[in-house]
This record gives sequence, C-alpha cells and structure tokens, in this order.
Amino acid sequence: MSGTFGEMGNLLKQAQQMQRELDRVRDELTRQRVEGASPNGSVRVEVSGDGMIQKVQIKPEFARSGDAAQIEEALLVALREGLQNAARLRAEQMSKVTGGLNLPGLL
Repeated sequence: MSGTFGEMGNLLKQAQQMQRELDRVRDELTRQRVEGASPNGSVRVEVSGDGMIQKVQIKPEFARSGDAAQIEEALLVALREGLQNAARLRAEQMSKVTGGLNLPGLL
C-alpha cells in the first residue's frame, strides 16, 4: 500500500515540476518576438510569442497611396503570418516541456 502513495507522491512532484516549467515558458513567450510581413514588405507586424500584436509598421509611401483596400489586405496578410509564427513558436516551446505530447489548454 505504501508503494502506491509513493508513486502518487512522485507523480505530484512531476506535475509540480511541469507546472513550474510551463510558467517559465509562458513568461519567456511574452518577451519573445516574431514577425509577419506582406509579400512586398510594405506592412510588417511584430507579435509576441504569446500571440499579442506588439507593433505594426506601414511604409510611408504605401500609406500615402491612399488605397485603403490594398492597405487592409496587406495588413491582414502580415497579421496572419505573424500570428502563425507566434503559434508555431508556442508549439515548439511547449513541445520541449511536454516531450512532444499534445496537451490541450496548457497555453
């Protein structure tokens, strides 16, 4: 019977260690940055590893074009790429903690 409690104690320690590591990764992700850009580079975005938009840059000559639809499309493309890059970074970092197991809801 004491073996069972010992195993449970070990599982609890492992879970606590994983939680500390997850907290560390979450903290790191808030500081890491990835980029996204429109194909011609007229719009660039910076996204934190936790998926928050940090910066948007539109080249002045592109903004002066006055073509709202084109600017909106370029911004959308850059944002999608930046958010995809952030999601990829999160997945890579989480995989290191979980040993490749897909555990939904950790981030």
